[in-house]
Amino acid sequence: MLLAIDGHRVYYDIVGPDQAPVVCFTHSLSSDGGMWQEQVPILLGAGFRVLRLDMRGHGGSDPVAGDYTMSILAGDVIKALDTLGIDKVHYIGLSIGGMIGQALLLDHGTRLLSAMLCDTLPGTPPGSEASWEERKAAVRLANGLATIADGTMDRWFTPAFKNRNPARWTQIRDTIVGTTAQGFLGCAAAIQNFNFENQLHSIKVPTLVVCGDQDPGTPPDANKLIASKIPGGRYEEIKDARHLPNVEHPDTFNPVMVSWLRQNK
Repeated sequence: MLLAIDGHRVYYDIVGPDQAPVVCFTHSLSSDGGMWQEQVPILLGAGFRVLRLDMRGHGGSDPVAGDYTMSILAGDVIKALDTLGIDKVHYIGLSIGGMIGQALLLDHGTRLLSAMLCDTLPGTPPGSEASWEERKAAVRLANGLATIADGTMDRWFTPAFKNRNPARWTQIRDTIVGTTAQGFLGCAAAIQNFNFENQLHSIKVPTLVVCGDQDPGTPPDANKLIASKIPGGRYEEIKDARHLPNVEHPDTFNPVMVSWLRQNK
């Protein structure tokens, strides 16, 4: 389904009872709402309504020209909620989705009942400029993400996951390749230019931070830092997982998620 927001279309999927509390998901860079498919049935069974949003230029959402910021991307979430008539949500975001979550907590905290920030960062990592520029140059040259897909999958999953679930591995790789160049470049610019670390102490919404113990790009220490800066923040680690622990180990991730949501229902 599509929403018209500021002249571009945002793809969303919403399932579950109309009056149930809403869990709103935002995905990682180069992914889409499909990365949360292991969580949807569990949440429906636990009595929640599930909203998944695709970021600009990802999944079914239109790309928008230019560089994006975390504030702009958070604004897309709020405008989607407004258009759908949803006042408050439990928010779950991973990677850039967790960065957007921090922007929501800081600028739109009254709209969130709780937040779960997964495998993310509190600011642009020092020394990351060269690696980001290399990836962006490869995407511009190919006008797409095919040439960076395998490297991305190596950061996202342990080798054991590909052997255990090759069909899901292929599906997620296909999603990376299907991401628009503009969507990737715009969101990459946002990741290269943000810092929430010194503002996290002002957050008043209950917040859980989760991370795979082998995540190379948004490592546990960075996630622990976020949890330590947010008053009352908690941290949970998923063993034997890299960047997408919700896909790699849903049997571990899902109970943590449902327990958290029930505590804050």
